[in-house]
Amino acid sequence: MNQSNSAKFMVLSNKHVSNINRALKDIKSDMVADFICADQKSLTITTNKVALSLDLSTIKKYIKNINAFNLEDIMALRLS
Repeated sequence: MNQSNSAKFMVLSNKHVSNINRALKDIKSDMVADFICADQKSLTITTNKVALSLDLSTIKKYIKNINAFNLEDIMALRLS
């Protein structure tokens, strides 16, 4: 994610954490997003548990549906 997209995302990071948690609750996941960190090239979403592939795809779907981003700059989510 480029710096412009990252900055736009971080302005409303508390809202995004709430929305991610709501999306995870909708799929009946017991994982919870705690907070979001940004560095120069990426966003890191910290959770209370190791993410399953369904959890990652739910978070990815939420991020891609935010209208403020240039979608070409968003890379796939992965465990690290």
